[in-house]
Amino acid sequence: MRIFHVFLMTMALLLTPAIARAQGAFGSGAPHIAARLASESAMPAPGKDTAIAFAMEPEAGWHGYWENPGDAGLGMTVKWTLPKGVSVGALRYPVPETLMISGLMNHVYEGPYAVLAPLTVAADVPAGTRLPIRVRADWLACTDKICVPEGADLTLDLVAGDGQVQRADRARFDAWCTHLPRPLGAQASYAMTNGRLHMAIPFPARAQANDVHLFPLAEGFTRYAALQKARREGDRLLIETDAAQGFRGGPMQAVLRTGDHVGFLLTATPGPVPAPQDGAMRTVFIALAGAILGGLLLNIMPCVFPILGLKALSLARAGGNEREVRHEALAYAAGVIATCLALGGALLALRGAGAAAGWAFQLQDPRIILLLLLLVTAIAFNLAGLFDLGGFGGGERLAARGGTIGSFWTGALVAFVATPCTGPFMGAAMGTALVLPVGAALAIFAGLGLGLALPFVLLAYLPALRSRLPRPGPWMARVQRIFAIPMFLTALGLAWLLGQQRGVPAMTLGLGAALLLALLLWWLGRRQHSGRGGGGLVLLGALALLGGGMALLPKQAPAVTLASGAIPFDEARLASLRAAGKPVFLYFTADWCLTCKANEAAAIDRAETRAAFEKAGVTVMVGDWTNADPAITRFLEGQGRSGVPLYLWYAPGREARALSQLLTVSTLTALVP
Repeated sequence: MRIFHVFLMTMALLLTPAIARAQGAFGSGAPHIAARLASESAMPAPGKDTAIAFAMEPEAGWHGYWENPGDAGLGMTVKWTLPKGVSVGALRYPVPETLMISGLMNHVYEGPYAVLAPLTVAADVPAGTRLPIRVRADWLACTDKICVPEGADLTLDLVAGDGQVQRADRARFDAWCTHLPRPLGAQASYAMTNGRLHMAIPFPARAQANDVHLFPLAEGFTRYAALQKARREGDRLLIETDAAQGFRGGPMQAVLRTGDHVGFLLTATPGPVPAPQDGAMRTVFIALAGAILGGLLLNIMPCVFPILGLKALSLARAGGNEREVRHEALAYAAGVIATCLALGGALLALRGAGAAAGWAFQLQDPRIILLLLLLVTAIAFNLAGLFDLGGFGGGERLAARGGTIGSFWTGALVAFVATPCTGPFMGAAMGTALVLPVGAALAIFAGLGLGLALPFVLLAYLPALRSRLPRPGPWMARVQRIFAIPMFLTALGLAWLLGQQRGVPAMTLGLGAALLLALLLWWLGRRQHSGRGGGGLVLLGALALLGGGMALLPKQAPAVTLASGAIPFDEARLASLRAAGKPVFLYFTADWCLTCKANEAAAIDRAETRAAFEKAGVTVMVGDWTNADPAITRFLEGQGRSGVPLYLWYAPGREARALSQLLTVSTLTALVP
């Protein structure tokens, strides 16, 4: 309907001036919204401002539009012709009304209204100078059935003078100014969860607020026709409504209506918003359960399971020493939980500072990947028996008896490399954490760490489970060597990821640094076998390799290679495809996300899926989040998610449908007829 209105306006303006004004298109030839230009002072003072106004008066049954007209309509456009030394500022609209027509929300004025603007006369304009003000104004006049583009050439003849204002003019402009939104004076915050926009607005408890409605100044924030739920909570006004499809994110300006043509102009930025009291605890508990379950699932990752196995072997070595076993388990759990809290706190701080960051932000930095590559390489060679970690002077081995300090840092490493791969139950929990108050959000991040550490803690605190572990013996050394294999594979995966982020030169640099580190560790192992040290020198060498590698990493990311027939994510392209009635399968992935890669191999990049999509004319759109991408981050936020994977199906003429995070070929082929 908006496009139809634009077309009408454009065609009318291209025709003759008489028709362009559209004043005789219907009825007696008079416009359906009469307009005149008025000035607060007929003699504005040089060097000072005065107010001018478009006084608009719609006929009964007709209405004009606010600057953001909503789902349909057009605001007023003006083109000024001004004398030298005179300037006019931006238009200031009064607080609008809502009008729902055929499921479309319109932001309108159904009675007389005035659009104001500041007029400034330069200080060097001599008194007595004539100031002819000319403006071409065009607007749309509508009923609930038809719309007519209208316009007028308006004039106002002023004279530079002393700025005197007549009593009648002052009363009239004062009345108009009472309908303008006033600056709120405090910043609001908003958050997204599952496609819903939650906003917290500072508003004194004693202040009246009736018929509350939020009018965004720009498109892309809310779905205009959606119901807006407003409630008071102390000195805050909380509003909940549907977010716009493809929510744009960033700072949001809006007018908050709190009465009949009374309202406030506010700015809202992303931040914590309290959940409704009746559902807050339920929301937190559901998200916490999802985080714990997701953490449990992360234990089967190839870079986590070997370390968990080694920790289990350390319990077998400990025998019946319950105190030692439990201390080690608590240290491991403390390392996991502390790291999850640190990552969660850093994420909340980045987002609070306005950065478009999401869960797993640490693996979007190639320097972190290089650090992990060297660390995992060292762990793999330690498990393979090349050297002894005790030689570094760190106190205890990674999984050694009595190693509470080693257990803590082992837990920290596990959490750091495991948490980016959100499990099937973790995506919604992490998305929810980002819209809850800081305390509740950190509790969910801690729940993720608890789930990740829980298997080892249960083994430590349940002797019946631990008694099922095999007795210590020579087999433990062989198992430790076997566990080195998935760690080497993890190192290769990190090198590949480095190449995906910064190209083949970065992968070559990473593999070269890992090879040099292996030579240093071999040298250390040889010295340890002869009873000598050298761990400090190797540590310094490893730090030098890391620093040099970080400095030499390429700065630019290579072009993303997509699957055959797929197109890169573009919000404008998505909107265009949907407007054309095309089915779209949109998915977000990252090379460091194992769940994403598994789904692509098992379901998306399969011949059966491609054939079904091609037959139905489905456009496959891919959002690659391997490197940080603010546009993708904002879109994920709009869907109530903080990380990948995310799979969305857009059937023609319908809203997005979120698919399961575990896909099969039948799941995808069933989407199309």
